[in-house]
Amino acid sequence: METQNIKTAVVILNWNGKAWLAKFLPTLLEKSEDASIFIADNASTDNSVSFVKQNFPEIQIIINKENCGYAKGYNECLRKIPAEYFVLINSDIEVTDNWLSPIISLMDASSNIAACQPKILDYNNKEKFEYAGGSGGFIDNLGYPFCRGRIFETTEKDKGQYDDTIEVFWATGACLFVRVSQFWEVKGLDEDFFAHQEEIDLCWRLKNNGYTIMTEPKSRVYHVGGGTLKASSSFKTYLNFRNNLYMLFKNLPINSLATVILTRLILDGIAAFTFLKQADGLKHFFAIARAHFSFYLEIPNLVAKRKRIVQKNKLLGKVNYSILVKHKIKGIKTFSNL
Repeated sequence: METQNIKTAVVILNWNGKAWLAKFLPTLLEKSEDASIFIADNASTDNSVSFVKQNFPEIQIIINKENCGYAKGYNECLRKIPAEYFVLINSDIEVTDNWLSPIISLMDASSNIAACQPKILDYNNKEKFEYAGGSGGFIDNLGYPFCRGRIFETTEKDKGQYDDTIEVFWATGACLFVRVSQFWEVKGLDEDFFAHQEEIDLCWRLKNNGYTIMTEPKSRVYHVGGGTLKASSSFKTYLNFRNNLYMLFKNLPINSLATVILTRLILDGIAAFTFLKQADGLKHFFAIARAHFSFYLEIPNLVAKRKRIVQKNKLLGKVNYSILVKHKIKGIKTFSNL
């Protein structure tokens, strides 16, 4: 592996993603001439590593001994890459012309910008925003994340309505630009998350440290989504509910911690019973129950993590209303109408 410092390292975390690599690596290589490309492999068993070696010898490969999940899988490999910026990108993303330079230029202009994302559009419906990040992420007063262009399951058509470059609360892990020095200042991704919402937790910790998270829609990518865990996966349900509680417990100021956690536990219980209306809802019901028990068992460790974070009451992008009430009760479907 090259040992000299790299300006921009584009790193794909791969686990049995040979089909996605074959589909999207050629475009990534073509349109990322100013970056070094890495594959961080999570002990794949589908010959994707040998496929990359044979067909894309210019790509550097770092192999983990086991499938460590998103958070630890990335941390393990990123420690071995000397760079100024990391770009963590999913294997199921199609990049476009000039996708790197608008964000790198923005971050070069201000050392306080710790992370940034492009505009994320749906690969299968390119006029619409994609669930994973839209045009920048926000979080409500109970810890529910949403985006410009996506509220819960409702995604908007992209009409240029969110093309302004603004500060947000979180940037999506599907295509996350992050300044390396600040990434390691907050100890990188929380490996206890395994996968899902670890990028929101990372951004929250960066904001608690006084840094800025941005979205730069001049950069645009297309995301397939669901490439590793499908929406119907009960394991995905478990991770989302558990990790949201982990994130809230770590990062919320003490004056709102108990109220928000208690409210979320109640709302999660309601969600669990709502799942029972579905044909395969029982597995999701038990996934939420398991998530809660995992959270209770983890509290001593989360208390220790809280002590390493300076929680702040007011952070741009954390709104003071409930997106659940706005969307589910008041019927607001678009971010611009909030």
